[in-house]
Amino acid sequence: MNNFQYVRAEGLDGAARFVAGHAGAKFIGGGTNLVDLMKYNVEKPSALVDLNRLSMHDVSELPDGGLRIGASVTNSDVAYHPTVSTHYPLLSRAILAGASAQLRNKATTGGNLLQRTRCVYFYDTATPCNKREPGTGCPAKEGINRTLAILGTSVSCIATHPSDMCVALAALGAVVQVTGPGGSRSIRFEEFHRLPGNHPEIDTTLAADEIITSVDLPKTGFAGHSAYIKVRDRQSYAFALVSVAAGLEVTDGVIAEAGVALGGVAHKPWRNSQLEQELLIGKPANRDTYHEFQRALLVGAQGYGENDFKLKLAPVTVVRALEQAAHEGEQA
Repeated sequence: MNNFQYVRAEGLDGAARFVAGHAGAKFIGGGTNLVDLMKYNVEKPSALVDLNRLSMHDVSELPDGGLRIGASVTNSDVAYHPTVSTHYPLLSRAILAGASAQLRNKATTGGNLLQRTRCVYFYDTATPCNKREPGTGCPAKEGINRTLAILGTSVSCIATHPSDMCVALAALGAVVQVTGPGGSRSIRFEEFHRLPGNHPEIDTTLAADEIITSVDLPKTGFAGHSAYIKVRDRQSYAFALVSVAAGLEVTDGVIAEAGVALGGVAHKPWRNSQLEQELLIGKPANRDTYHEFQRALLVGAQGYGENDFKLKLAPVTVVRALEQAAHEGEQA
C-alpha cells in the first residue's frame, strides 16, 4: 500500500476545500470498497479525508412527504429503518440482497453510490484496463466477460456497476444532494452515474471535490406493489448477473405509476422513464404489457461471448419482477 495522509474532517466546507487543494485526495466513509482498491494498488490516494464525524447520520422526513437519508447512514440502518421497510420496501429488499451483514453494517449510503466495478481486469494491475488506465485497452470484450455489460457499452469499456442499493434508488426516482466549493446542488439519480463512452474512468457526474450529503426519496415508494429480483451465481454474497427493481402503482388493474431499473447489465443502473410513460403507465397490468416494455427497454443489448446468456435472462427477469410487483411484491 502507498503512503497517504489521513485527515479527519470537522466540517463539510473544510473537507471539500482540502480535497480541492490536494491532488489525489479522496473522501472516505465506511471504506468497504476504497480500502480494497488501495490494497490492490488500483486506487492510490495522496490523502484520505474521513467524513464519519460530520452530521450526515440521520434519516428524516422531508416537508413534501419524502425521506432524506444522510450520506453516512449505514446500509444496515437504512434497510431496517421502520420508515424505509414500511414505505420503501423495494430499497430495503435490494440492500439486504447485497454483500454480507458485516459489510452492510459498515458501508455507507454515499459510499454505496460510489462503488467501482468488480471487473477482473480493473482489479488486476498486470492487465490493461481503460477504466483504471485510460488508453490502455479493454481486454474484457474478448476475454472474461460473463458478469459484464450488455447495455450502454462503448469501444472503451463493458464494465458494470455493482450496487444493489443503487438499482432500487434508480427505480424509486431518488435525488442525490451534494455540496462542494462551488455550492450545493441536486442530481437526479438517473443522471448521477455515467455510461462509459470515451471516458470509462469517470463513473459519475460528481466533481472530485463534491461531497454527497444525502439521498432524497420521493413521497411515492411503491409500498404496496414492488419487487427486487437478483439473479446470481449463489444465494449470498454474490454480485448480480441480472437484477431488476420494479415498483408499480396499480388502480383497477391499470398501471398508474411505475419505476423499473436493471442492475448487472450496464455501467450504471439501467432505467428509461420515458418508456415507462409510454408503455407502462395507463396500460393494463398484465404479461402482454410487461413483454412489450422489456422489448423496448432492452433494444440495443449486445453480448460479448461469455455474457450472451444475459440477452435471454434480462427479459425474463424484467417480466417476472413486474408480475411480482403487481401481486403485492411477493418474492419467490
